Amino acid sequence: MTLTKISEHRCFDGTQVFYSHESVECRTEMRFSVFVPPQAQSQPVPVLYYLAGLTCTEETFMIKAGAQRVAAQLGLMLVAPDTSPRKARLPGDDASWDFGLGAGFYVDATAAPWSQHYRMYSYVTRELPEVIASLGKSRADRQGIFGHSMGGHGALVCALRNPDQYRSVSAFAPIAAPMQCPWGQKAFTGYLGADHGAWSQYDASALVARQRYERPILVDQGTADKFLTEQLKPELLEAACRQSGTTLRLRHQAGYDHGYYFISTFMEDHLRHHAQHL
Repeated sequence: MTLTKISEHRCFDGTQVFYSHESVECRTEMRFSVFVPPQAQSQPVPVLYYLAGLTCTEETFMIKAGAQRVAAQLGLMLVAPDTSPRKARLPGDDASWDFGLGAGFYVDATAAPWSQHYRMYSYVTRELPEVIASLGKSRADRQGIFGHSMGGHGALVCALRNPDQYRSVSAFAPIAAPMQCPWGQKAFTGYLGADHGAWSQYDASALVARQRYERPILVDQGTADKFLTEQLKPELLEAACRQSGTTLRLRHQAGYDHGYYFISTFMEDHLRHHAQHL
């Protein structure tokens, strides 16, 4: 495995690094970013993965979320992958902002031509942790995951399907029931075809309704989010968690919208939530 270091920056006595590598799962170059806290100089530290939303890259979270200061205090490594393959271009991959480039939806595509490269679920849950482990600074037995919007959907799905791998999970304004909203229906049709059974494996509300998740889930949702009613549907996740007896802490934050001003406001709460379990 060959990692290419794109850039490195001193940050809160830790290090902010950006990498690229040839991905086995995605069969093309992938990029990710890592914040290594100062504690990793003397011992391996817990690692927290962040999955970004539509149109974002591996840089968005590290630049906009304001997470490094608290992560440095808590001794948490932060890892943020890109939101889709980019170097392997496919016909129509840039035709719309909510499908294709920057919109991998954290699924393993089964429909052509997307199945050639769009394997973000396996990339996030299998390949990327192996890459991070190779850096020698993280604890493989202390992994958590969170995300925003499309990435909130991805984080919930990854945690629900891999409860032994991720010891903590949270989300900002997640696409909570993608089978029942336009964004999810468009992405699942394109990536997975017409098989709704396959769709349900990537729908957090469907997953948690069937199987109780043993750890608490933290979700923050702004009440002024323009996508709340049509696309996000946190009430469906809440009902599903109630059905299975899963502990969901759903916080409705008055006046906050969908962007990174909202995310940065409540970032410390989420980092401390994860630190408690990691």
